[in-house]
Amino acid sequence: MERDGNLSADSGVDAYECGPGWIKVRFRNGPTYVYDSMKPGAEHVTRMQELARAGRGLSTYISQHVQKAFARTEP
Repeated sequence: MERDGNLSADSGVDAYECGPGWIKVRFRNGPTYVYDSMKPGAEHVTRMQELARAGRGLSTYISQHVQKAFARTEP
């Protein structure tokens, strides 16, 4: 996983990993959440990947648009 760019220094995201049609997001002090093209859907995943690579807005986007719509968690 890549460390979050965390340009704002207050992100809840610790690290992420992107693949075709999915993104894994590890939050500080929490599990890793997997989001994919089925849940929450391809449009959200694409936007989340863009934000992760930019190092800005991923945590906010998840809390405002995706919330608990993740495919699964990983330890």
